[in-house]
Amino acid sequence: MSTADSLDLPVFPAQRGCPFDPPPLYGEARDAGKPLSMQLFNGQKIWVFTSFEDVRAVLADNRFSTVPTTPGFPMQSEARNAVLQLPPTFIRMDPPDHGRLRRMFTKEFMVKRIDAMRPRIMALIEDLYAQLEAKGPPFEMVEDFALPLTSTVISEFLGVPVSDREFFQEQSRLKVLMDVDPIIPQEASQKLIDYFDGLLREKAKDPHANDDLLSRLIIEQVQPGHLSHDDAVLHADLLTMAGHETTANQIVLGTLNLLQNPDQKALLLQDPALLKGAVDEMLRYNSIVQFNGARVALEDIDVNGHLVRKGEGVFALIAAANRDPKAFECPDRFDVTRAPDNHLAFSYGIHQCLGQPLARAELQSVFGTLFQRFPTLALAVPFEELEFKGDHFVYGLEALPLTW
Repeated sequence: MSTADSLDLPVFPAQRGCPFDPPPLYGEARDAGKPLSMQLFNGQKIWVFTSFEDVRAVLADNRFSTVPTTPGFPMQSEARNAVLQLPPTFIRMDPPDHGRLRRMFTKEFMVKRIDAMRPRIMALIEDLYAQLEAKGPPFEMVEDFALPLTSTVISEFLGVPVSDREFFQEQSRLKVLMDVDPIIPQEASQKLIDYFDGLLREKAKDPHANDDLLSRLIIEQVQPGHLSHDDAVLHADLLTMAGHETTANQIVLGTLNLLQNPDQKALLLQDPALLKGAVDEMLRYNSIVQFNGARVALEDIDVNGHLVRKGEGVFALIAAANRDPKAFECPDRFDVTRAPDNHLAFSYGIHQCLGQPLARAELQSVFGTLFQRFPTLALAVPFEELEFKGDHFVYGLEALPLTW
């Protein structure tokens, strides 16, 4: 698209004010009832949708493509562009390829299978609590609890050696950096692909030796010829990263939500029946995938009265939609009694997050026990010293020092 008419447009992404809230510019556009016209780092003009109704409409419309190689597809940064040029997984495919590949993994994330994992998840949490108690305060929530928990859960689920946890934690972190030299996420992506290539080749020698997702994938999809080895490698990488990075950040931010809102923490402690709704409120309130909803129009599309031309790029911003006062009363208030079961934190339409049952199981297990086990949990540093990850695809905290 021509960049000649984009010189005076605001640059995407806009900057946050309050670390818990989406950028004010998005709210202003949402309240005005129209999408934002913005420009990317390369001068490309895009449309940014921020209202609940518009975001749902875009995410549900398969005439908007998620394939990064489609002309006009919007890239947030050169670093993100470098990662998205790699061979795609189903999350970056359109029908029918998307559905064909996604169905290969659907049964693995059914609620019944995930519920069977809850005792093991709880055992891992209890073990981490015991380690924290043995060490004594203070501790750092990201490295001492959230990442060890989520990476161990996804490692055991997929069949990835837990001993390799630190490797894929670090490479996954580098892969989602935004404002860096593109070679950094590129190299991290390649290291992860090389790692999973070796792991799947080793598992393929005796796939019946272990009962884990990757072994079942080899038996049920790769060996019969439904899925290539290379595609299995790419999806193992996707599931590992998505299965720990996002949930770990949500655990950390959810902890901070409750610490910053002691009245809400008290309500949750008094009434455990609020737990499921409280977790959904954390998901809505934080909406940690910052730059989701990148699409390009495959034809002229009317989005609730706004025309998007063929080849124009759009972003449908979940974080802004989840703060729409037309969808949620007093949306900027963190309220554990809200139970917002219509939120879009896991996206919407055919690309809704496949792993949400696992994320919910982990979050419910943590927040059903954390403050019972550590009732005096508190920040170990002033709030103003906390560093938020504004340059990451997934929002969160660099660290959360806590004490009790």
